[in-house]
Amino acid sequence: MKAAVYRGQNDIRIEEVPVPPVKAGQVLVKVAVCGVCPTDIKKIQTGSVPPPRIFGHETAGTIVRLGRGIRGFQVGDRVGLHHHVPCRKCHYCRHHAYAQCLQYKKTGITAGFEPAGGGYAEYVCVSDFCLPGIVKIPKAASFIQGAMLEPVNTVLKGVAQLGLRRGDVVAVYGQGPIGLLFTRVLFRLGIKVLAADLIPERLAFGRRFGAMWVGQPGELPAAALNDGPVDAAVVTVPVDGAVQEAHSLIRGAGRVLVFGHTMRGRVTGLDLGAVCVDEKAIVGSYSSDIRLQPASARFCFREGRFLGELSTETYPLLQTAEAIAAVSHPTGTRLKVMIAP
Repeated sequence: MKAAVYRGQNDIRIEEVPVPPVKAGQVLVKVAVCGVCPTDIKKIQTGSVPPPRIFGHETAGTIVRLGRGIRGFQVGDRVGLHHHVPCRKCHYCRHHAYAQCLQYKKTGITAGFEPAGGGYAEYVCVSDFCLPGIVKIPKAASFIQGAMLEPVNTVLKGVAQLGLRRGDVVAVYGQGPIGLLFTRVLFRLGIKVLAADLIPERLAFGRRFGAMWVGQPGELPAAALNDGPVDAAVVTVPVDGAVQEAHSLIRGAGRVLVFGHTMRGRVTGLDLGAVCVDEKAIVGSYSSDIRLQPASARFCFREGRFLGELSTETYPLLQTAEAIAAVSHPTGTRLKVMIAP
């Protein structure tokens, strides 16, 4: 089969590789579509993990082979995949901190080499411990909706950290694909959203996805005066100034969710008196929560029109490097980029 193989920093090559073998308890899936995620781009552009690998973890496709002992699935099932599934037994799992679980950190889907998701290939093999994360795609839903299960799950996990009530006001910094998902999820939960971005076209998307106010980040404080106190904020972009503004903007006992700062070693300044006396919390959220797969599926399969609007470009597998370059240069009209073998 063909696959886009990571061979080193900024080095993606289309190669012929073996179709991954299927052992007992595993399934083989023919990839229909895979989303391009900034997490993979970061690894490719920084060379932070050793090659060779085949990335791509926002994957949907069709089951074409079943290993011995598989129950509940059959050849021909259209499915969305989930590459991180926790053990649900360790210290971290008992505290629902699944992203820290050692099994969770072990990627369970591969197209060859060190398991890394494998969605930038024609076929992927799903390990036994990742089977609980597979979701069957209804007939009326698209493969794109199935591929959005993982990013939507991460958004639902982040929202759960905020402890919101219906009618609360939340500022969302960034209206790229993830920011727009936050805007839409919050809107569907009855939350009033103030959406901020530097790109005017993305603000228009934010309005269509349910934001009651859209504007530049620096305009948010004035908007908050008109629309009521801000109860929480979500920062989807790795911009320290956005975190600082959000922390000063929220009312006492509010929370700021840091979602886009995935590079370690960055230090920023905050008013610790506001953390202590005003009880303003900074919380982080990374990756997904297996418990939220049913809720993620409900959202994805009900919001087909919006997810279709969010998915703005699809590249063939042979142009994976071009797709990655496109995501690295965001525009007002380019949102979620997909790769379709």
